[in-house]
Formats: sequence, C-alpha cells, structure tokens
Amino acid sequence: MNNPVTVEVTRGNLVESRHHGMAVVVDGDGKILFSAGDIERGVFPRSACKAMQALPLVESGAADAYGFGNRELALACSSHNGEDAHVELAASMLAKAGRDVNVLECGAHWSSDQATLIHQARTLEKPTALHNNCSGKHSGFVCACCHMDVDPQGYVGYDHPLQQEIRATMQALTGAVLSHEVCGTDGCSIPTYAVPLKGLAHGFAKMATGTGLEPLRAKSAKRLIDACMAEPFYVAGTGRTCTRLMQVSPGRIFAKTGAEGVFVAALPESGIAMAVKCEDGTTRAAEAMITALLARYSDKGSQQQADLLAMSNRGMKNWNKIHVGDVRVAAGFAQ
Repeated sequence: MNNPVTVEVTRGNLVESRHHGMAVVVDGDGKILFSAGDIERGVFPRSACKAMQALPLVESGAADAYGFGNRELALACSSHNGEDAHVELAASMLAKAGRDVNVLECGAHWSSDQATLIHQARTLEKPTALHNNCSGKHSGFVCACCHMDVDPQGYVGYDHPLQQEIRATMQALTGAVLSHEVCGTDGCSIPTYAVPLKGLAHGFAKMATGTGLEPLRAKSAKRLIDACMAEPFYVAGTGRTCTRLMQVSPGRIFAKTGAEGVFVAALPESGIAMAVKCEDGTTRAAEAMITALLARYSDKGSQQQADLLAMSNRGMKNWNKIHVGDVRVAAGFAQ
C-alpha cells in the first residue's frame, strides 16, 4: 500500500516538500475510527512508547516505595531537553534507590534543544548520562530493578529480567508478538520493537481507558497518563510539542513523540488514542499530523480545537522574521 501525502510544506505559492504517512485512531475496544495509509505495517515506536515501558516502575510498587509523585512519573515517561530541572529530578530519583549517575547505561549527549545546549555549553565541561533525553526513563528502570531486588547491571540488554517484563507488557498492550525478529536497538541502547501502528494506538487507548486491563495495570496506566498530563514540562520541556499539546487543555490531552516521525496521543475523556508515522522520519510532519487528529476529535468549535488547528498548520519565517511558507496538513487528511 502506498501511504498518502499527509503534510505539505510550501514556499511562496508552491508546494516545496511533501511528506507521506500513516495514521490511525482507535477506541479502547480496538475499533478503528480513522485511518490513513498502511496501519498494519510494523513501525518502531521509539520513545513514543515510554509510558508503556514505565509500567513496571508503578506495578512493582517501586514508585510508591520511593515516594514518587507526578513529576517523577512524568520524567520516567519523558524525552526531555536536559534542562536543569530534568537533570536534577533524574538524579533525585536515583538517589532514592541509593544509586547515582554511574549506574545509567543510556550514554551521554548534549541537548538537541538550542537554548538548553547553549546553557550546557556555558556551564558544563561535558554532559553526563543524566543529560541524556532518556535519563528519566532509565532512572525509572534502575529504581524498578532495585525495588524488585534485581541487579540493574546490564538492564538495557534483551535478556535482562526488566527488559523481559517490559517486552511482555508491550505484547499484552499492543497485541503484537515481540521477538528478536522485530527487535532493534534504540538510541539509548534498550531494545525497541516494530509493532503495527494500529496495535500501538490500541495499546495507548487501553492505557487511557483501562479497557481490557486487569485492575492493577489499569490503575497504573491511568496514574502514568495522568502524571504526564499534570506535569507536561517533565515529559519534554520548554517549547517542545509534547509539552505544548498537553498545555492546550490541561488534564485532557496526553501526547508523546518518538524519533523518526512517530507520535502518539490520547483523549482519555473521549476514550480514544491515536498514532502516526511520517514515512520519511520527519518530526515536523508527525507533529502536524498528530495535532490535526487531536483537533478532529476535539469538541467542535471549542477553544481546544481552535488552538490545535492553529498548531497543526503553522507559518515558517526566515532569520529576518519574514514569512516564507507554511507547514500544513494535506487536503483530505483528518478533515
């Protein structure tokens, strides 16, 4: 199946670039409410599925044992900018388990956010693993291991007990069979699995609604989704699309990006979730797609819908602040 054009980028009066993609919206029962493109194709969710990967932290009782609140749980689901508050909270999480930065196996990198990078360059000799955008997730992994009395060493490995539990959790949520055949290595070194886009969306619909989940998982999933919506800054950071989407209507929108043009979102009050994949891996297209779908399923004429529509179709300016073109959702997509 050829995936349709979902986003266009204009310059002047002409379309300069076109992005093809897949998208799907489902309810907790798995009913498809909207689809575009090959939604059965396996895609690597990358960081979009971090809330699923954080479930063992809550289900094991580790989050309660270490006194974690919404900020810690949001950071465990995050791809953060590496801003000071993110770094400090990740270090605090590890300290609760009697560990420090040396236990992290995610690697170190400078922030991809320009303002944060400039701040880091001025204040740091070099970044540590705490500055890695995945340090919150990895801190959650380490805390889960420590609470379960599992040696965290090698926790990024396919056969480590924690990764086995995460794999089983994701299989149960998405309905996909996850094995070596569909496994790759993510940027932060943990296993990442290709799952059908439809299954990814359904997994988040189940997390957002509790449909089909046993009571402990339903309660834990709701706690994570609610934490992200309550503390969107700790899910991403200043100026990031995840944070901005959840700030449009606090407590009503969950959103999480992943690398290579993946994005997931949910409207818990409506009982639905959605997932998109830009075929060429471009983030700007995935952001426009997920925002347009959120607008489509918002109340007609509401301020929430108006704000989302404004975000899904945005102008581009050059360094002289001159309007040069637009990123816009293609005609017929999510209309």
